[in-house]
This record gives sequence, C-alpha cells and structure tokens, in this order.
Amino acid sequence: MPRSAPRARLLALPLAALLAGEALAQGAAAQRPPQAQANAAQAPRPAGNRIVAVVNGDAVSSADVSGRARLFALNAGIPVAPDTLDRLTPQVTRLLVDERLRLQEVQRRRIPVTDADVADAVEELEKRNNLPAGALRQQLTQVGVAPRVLYDQIRTQIGWARLLRQQLGPNAEPSQAEVQESVRNHQARTGQPEYQVSEIFIPVDDPAAEAEVRRFVEDVIGQLRRGTPFPIAATQFSQAQTALQGGDLGWVRKEEVDQEVANVLERMPPGAISNPIRVPGGYQIVALRQRRETGRDLATLISIRQAFFPFAGALDPNAPTQQQRDQVDKAQRLSASARSCEAVEAGARNGGDRATDPGTIRLETVTPPPLRAMLAGLTPGKASQPIITPDGVMVMMVCNREQRNLAELTPDQAKQQLLRDRIENLSRQLQRDLRRRAQIEMRS
Repeated sequence: MPRSAPRARLLALPLAALLAGEALAQGAAAQRPPQAQANAAQAPRPAGNRIVAVVNGDAVSSADVSGRARLFALNAGIPVAPDTLDRLTPQVTRLLVDERLRLQEVQRRRIPVTDADVADAVEELEKRNNLPAGALRQQLTQVGVAPRVLYDQIRTQIGWARLLRQQLGPNAEPSQAEVQESVRNHQARTGQPEYQVSEIFIPVDDPAAEAEVRRFVEDVIGQLRRGTPFPIAATQFSQAQTALQGGDLGWVRKEEVDQEVANVLERMPPGAISNPIRVPGGYQIVALRQRRETGRDLATLISIRQAFFPFAGALDPNAPTQQQRDQVDKAQRLSASARSCEAVEAGARNGGDRATDPGTIRLETVTPPPLRAMLAGLTPGKASQPIITPDGVMVMMVCNREQRNLAELTPDQAKQQLLRDRIENLSRQLQRDLRRRAQIEMRS
C-alpha cells in the first residue's frame, strides 16, 4: 500500500525512545543481558501456565501473553485488572505469534545481536526518561512484569530491522538521481495540503478473524481517547515499521497514503484520533497532529541556556525566606555578569538540577506568551533579568536564532524517506511470507 516514511521523531517514551534512534538506519541490535536471562530462567513459572500457541514447534505460553498485556497496561497507565488482560489476550497472542515468526527468521539468518548492545540501550532508555541506573528493571518487577518481556520485544524489533536492512542489500541506498527526483517532486507540490500523522496498523491475516480484530482496534481507540499516549500503543501493537518511532508517519500528502486514509485526514481536526479505517491488509488508526502547506512552514528556531536556582519551599511574595532571597541574589549576579552561554552553563552548575540545555526550540510554540515575548526580544549572548517562579528563579540566554523553512525537503530527508518506504514494503511482504509458510497451532 502506498505510504510515506516517518520524518520527525517523537519525544522520548518507553520503547519508542529506545527504538527510534538508529534502528531503521543501522539496525542496532538489542538483547537481554546474561544476568537478565539467568534471573528470568530462575523465576518460578506461574501456576496454570499453559501453551496457547505453537509456532513452528516453538511454544507461546499464557505467561508470555499475560506479561505482554501487563507491559502494555503499565506503559498506557491503565489498571492491570483481569478484565483488561482478558480483553487484550486475543490480539496480544496474535502479535506474539508474529513476533515469534520474526525472531525465528532473525535466528535462522544468524543476524547478530549482542549483550553489550542491550546494556547500552537500557541505559539510554533510562536516561531519556530521567531514571537512575537499574530503575527500569525495578519498576517492571514491582508491577509483576518480568524484565525479559520487554527485552524480548526489543530484541525482536531491532533484530527484524537489521534483517530488513540486510535483505535490501544494495537496493537500500537510494541513488542520487532518485533523491533529486524526490526533491523536485516535493518542490512541485508547494502549497498543497500536508498532514503530520501518527499511525497504528493492525493486520487481518484471516478473514474469519476480522470481527475480532476490529473489536480490538476499537478497544485501542477507546484507550487512546481516554489518554493512553499514542506512541505507547503504537509501539506495543502496530505491525508497521513506524512502530519503531512510536507510530510517527511524519508529514504526508493525500496521494502518499491509502485513499481511505486520505478521505479521513481531509475531515479530521488537528488532535483528533480516527475511527477504525479498513485498508488493504488490515485496519489503520491515525492521529492528525498538525496540518500545513507543502513547502511553507517558516519558523524561528532558537537555542538557549538556562540556569535555575530552586527555592527550598513555596514562595510567599510578601514574606520571602532568607534562602529564597539568597537564590535571587545568585540569579541577579549571574544575569549581570554572564556574557556567553558557557557562562550561563557554569552558573547553572551552582544551581538546581533542571536541564541547562533544553535543545532547539521553535519560538512560535513557546508558552506562556510572556515568556515567548521575552525570548523574542533577547539579543543573543545577553542574559535575561531573573525570572521568578513559585519554585525558584531562572536566568535565560539565547545562544543562536535562525529562520528556517521546516517544510523544505532536504536531500538527506528525501533519502531517508525512500529508504524507509522500501523497508516498510519489504517488512509487510516478508511477514506475509513467514505466515504463509509457518506451521501455527492455536490452542484454546
């Protein structure tokens, strides 16, 4: 089915954060560490653990299904109640069967995954979510989710991405002529509507199971509309390669998606989540994040540094404590003396633990409006006056400011789009082939 590749990465979230980086481009592998394997092997199997499916002789147990359902409930922030687990069981079972097929193919082709990779990956995941080392494993254990459940899912997804890259071989690298043609086509469509979209794709392999799949899709939509983060649901349940980016499909035009999806996008307001959309091969859920015109999205991008000096307690403007006065004095001295962003960083080391560098910021999206106006008026390299808040005082400095057309397609972006389209098409084709050749026994 015609598709556009994901272009922008979502903010870090469990799994999406871990998998979004170089998984598509380089196929970074992940595997649970030997100690995790040993701990999992020693853990007692729950009473009544039974086999629910056999995939080419490899068993999927009820404990596997329960663990994955619990992992989704944990990430989604919904109660891990028996009725929730029962509702998730049919689709989770199907997804585990597909994952088992993928893992078997990764192993058959001897795609390497290393223990060192997973250690780095878990460390990165914890950093992105402001967790200390070892906290992720502890959190999973506390809610009854064996860490191996997460490790197995990550290992399969990353191994599959590496396999796809290997399968594409020389075709994985778009030619310069293809890249140039893609850029020219994009420029020719300047002014046409574009949509920033996230997706979840749930396949229907067996027509007899369509009603069951649709019920599950509707249940996922209900959870999304009640506040479950879209990237979490996409990472857990979507069978598109965009699951590696939390479902981020990027900016697309009508002709780049299925006609059924295009018809819905035209009518959706930004922020909305669609009803189930029947497309070739299954169901799609889409969320419309933004709408713009192709080639036209001028933005002011700034990089800043900030030093935050926290108050020990809530501020009473009419009766500040001595500690609060001291913190304001520190901020005033920094504001008067700082002449560079490096100086603000140095001052921040004597302050609180708030991030000194929040990254590149689009000025037009800064809230509240008074803060946006203040940043717009700051000359780069000049520190702001102390900004007093209920919990502390802050000094900010703009390091760089530039105007950029965010809707302009660069050759590198075009190259990545072509590559990701090829990966997505190959993924769906290979998954269908594995299903067709597999011996799958489902047990009630």
